Amino acid sequence: MNTLPGPVRAALVAVPALFVAVFFAWPVAAIIRRGLSVDGVRDVFTDPGLRSVAWFTLWQAALSTVLTLLLGLLPAFVLARYRFPGRALVLAFVTVPFVLPTVVVGTAFLAFLPESWDQTAAAIIIAHVYFNLAVVVRTVGTLWGQLDPRTEDAARTLGASPRQVLWRVTLPQLRPALLAAAAITFLFTFTSFGVVRILGGPRHPTIEVEIWRLTTQAFDLEAAAALALVQLVGVTLLMVWWSRFQAGQAVRLRLRPRGVAARPRTAGQRVLVSATVIGLVAVVLVPLTRLVLGSFRGAGSGLSLAAWQALGGEIGPGPAGRTVADPWDAVLTSLRFAVIATVVAVLVGGAAAVAIAVSGRGGHLLDAGLMLPLGTSAVTVGFGLLITMDRRPIDLRGSWVLIPIAHAVVAVPFVVRAVLPTLRSIDPRLRDAAATLGASPSRVWREIDLPFLRRALVAGGGFAFAISLGEFGATSFLTRVGDETMPIAITRLLGRPSALNLAQAYALATVLMVLTLAAILAVDRLRGEAASF
Repeated sequence: MNTLPGPVRAALVAVPALFVAVFFAWPVAAIIRRGLSVDGVRDVFTDPGLRSVAWFTLWQAALSTVLTLLLGLLPAFVLARYRFPGRALVLAFVTVPFVLPTVVVGTAFLAFLPESWDQTAAAIIIAHVYFNLAVVVRTVGTLWGQLDPRTEDAARTLGASPRQVLWRVTLPQLRPALLAAAAITFLFTFTSFGVVRILGGPRHPTIEVEIWRLTTQAFDLEAAAALALVQLVGVTLLMVWWSRFQAGQAVRLRLRPRGVAARPRTAGQRVLVSATVIGLVAVVLVPLTRLVLGSFRGAGSGLSLAAWQALGGEIGPGPAGRTVADPWDAVLTSLRFAVIATVVAVLVGGAAAVAIAVSGRGGHLLDAGLMLPLGTSAVTVGFGLLITMDRRPIDLRGSWVLIPIAHAVVAVPFVVRAVLPTLRSIDPRLRDAAATLGASPSRVWREIDLPFLRRALVAGGGFAFAISLGEFGATSFLTRVGDETMPIAITRLLGRPSALNLAQAYALATVLMVLTLAAILAVDRLRGEAASF
């Protein structure tokens, strides 16, 4: 890779750097400029309504995080310590909710929970726990499966009870993974948009939903920008503090790379494994099954294909009799945007991965800059694009192009993470041998690097495709009549109360779920391993 000519290296750095600067840094900076208004920021802290929104966002995220950790520990332990038939399949089942679009998860719980739970905080928290359970199971379970069991055996030999072993030996060793899982879960629940908008409604908005409302309904851009700024600063400070706290809590461990999973031997262990697996699979499948069954709901109590047949028609008339959206048009639009976003993300992310691999300190800076969109809410990205891409030299007002660009901004970090490890694992001696035999730098790239990277690029593209299909936050700001994606069409159907519209929303959410899972399964097959976030 060091044989790449200087101009090629410069171009590889310039393309992703320019993309992030124009479509992420500039929009976020524009929000900061607008939000720096003294009156706007003061209103965020003095307005009782905004304070209530901020408080609800904080406490529901904290409670969701605690409950996710508590409920995820048992399945994490069982999947980490016991080996049984179908274990990999169960682990894949647990991951399903996490890879699904938030709109699908919210719609599934809308179909599953009683009507009396609609627009309640409890519905939001339950959906958040469901969505993030895989974070705890995978993050904590991975470390738990590598802990040396002899430490626990020694504690039992010295007379410690099972509870004492858990609290004094096991949990302290799991502290790094627990903190990591808590940080990820809190970040996702604090910046949640799709789940809250569907299940919370106007009664329980979070900061994300309030930013969207101020922009698209109240048309108060100054207040929305101030709120987005406060959220951005708050999340950044929280993550910096959490990172330092986590570093201070690090512990040295004796790990076993191949894990310590064993078959359950006693009757109690077999009951524990069976009950946990059955409960876990049921928790994952029941809401999704109710979602699919809800798409066959008729006007009465029987089953009907009316919703699926109506997908070929119009959702309903909008203002002045205009069509709001067509369900199958929404499917085709989502697929078109996903293809474009995937191409952009693969080109930008692939170039960035190569640039990071061949550069020194500059590569680390580029890597850090490309990861920033992961710590910034999609609502902030969409809002920033809305207020910046409306003037020369880049005037994209009303253009559909902004939507796949926003999707690509969110997807590029995933492409980089998929490609960079493969790129760094290529033995440099292969390149040196090819160069010694007279191969030009371009031929070395084609014959050595590209064959290794092809699978990683396709895997990264699969993740980008799935992310684009389910992206909702940024799209809510940028969508126009005639360019509705599936998540947007689902929420509009849910906003038009009738049995047919509700069944159509479930049917469209089922289509989105199937497409997303197909993309993830394709990635798994290419990577030759279970899905990983």
